[in-house]
Amino acid sequence: MEIGISTFVETTPDVKTGEVVSHAQRLREVVEEIVLADRVGLDVFGVGEHHRQDFAASSPAVVLAAAASQTNRIRLTSAVTVLSSADPVRVFQDFATLDGISNGRAEIMAGRGSFIESFPLFGYDLNDYNELFEEKLDLLLKLQQSEVVSWSGKHRPAIDNLGVYPRPVQNPLPVWIGSGGNSESVIRAGLLGLPLVLAIIGGRPVQFAPLVQLYKQAAAQAGHDVSKLPIASHSHGFIAEDNETASDKFFPPTQQVMNVLGRERGWGYYGRASFDAARSFEGALYVGDPETVAQKIIHLRKNVGITRFMLHVPVGSMPHADVMKAIELLGKEVAPIVRVEVAKWEASQ
Repeated sequence: MEIGISTFVETTPDVKTGEVVSHAQRLREVVEEIVLADRVGLDVFGVGEHHRQDFAASSPAVVLAAAASQTNRIRLTSAVTVLSSADPVRVFQDFATLDGISNGRAEIMAGRGSFIESFPLFGYDLNDYNELFEEKLDLLLKLQQSEVVSWSGKHRPAIDNLGVYPRPVQNPLPVWIGSGGNSESVIRAGLLGLPLVLAIIGGRPVQFAPLVQLYKQAAAQAGHDVSKLPIASHSHGFIAEDNETASDKFFPPTQQVMNVLGRERGWGYYGRASFDAARSFEGALYVGDPETVAQKIIHLRKNVGITRFMLHVPVGSMPHADVMKAIELLGKEVAPIVRVEVAKWEASQ
């Protein structure tokens, strides 16, 4: 069972002071967070791609590369790369470069993205949303599989027997599919034999179990060894010394972000009652002391089939020291509990 962190490198206003940390400062902070995650024994760190004022990381590979030479073991992934509006050649080259710098620790998490700012920015039509992803994923996988590529499509100039460099240390360079819980996307990942990441950020996590089974069925149908396909979750949360402290620190910035996004997308008001329901044992928020969070992750592993858990922290801007403490607790206290209990459970199956 792998345990890690994901972040969107947020730069939202501080709930109490209204102060906004600069993009530059937040980028430096997240490099420190990656270095700490490596030092406390976490397995993976993911950085999401966004192209808006309230998130600082438009180029996850660059951020991850800044931490690569300061870390030794932790795997470094996008979370996600918005492949629909990216050039797959540059994506592959960027992460192959990261793979070289980190000596084989890079991963690509490819997704459509839930934000649309990158489409007009790079000149793409939202009406081509699905077609763009399918075509660009096809090219990315050809680049993953072969040094010299011939390819043609509708939305990008053709490639005629050209080499793409540098080549990664890993062969193949891992490509995961990120999904918000869409059955079509999990079936595609299964048929392609690609690792799957589920964004479990609402409702009851156990409701994702049928999607995991759908993914495994598609993979088996296509002739892939299901036992070798990892499945990850990306879930919001925060860890502190006790449940009350964790909740009181995490709720205000989370509420702020959820209501800003809610106004953009037509969601209902996000209040404390919604938050408290989500941090219950069956809810999708992993907020609390180390034991509480560990038991929820174990429950997710047993009932959904997740083999990698990524805690998304913070959701809105929080003091850097609080985020660093949460990462330390995840690595030093939560992860050991989860690994021991999951190993026992797996041995008994």
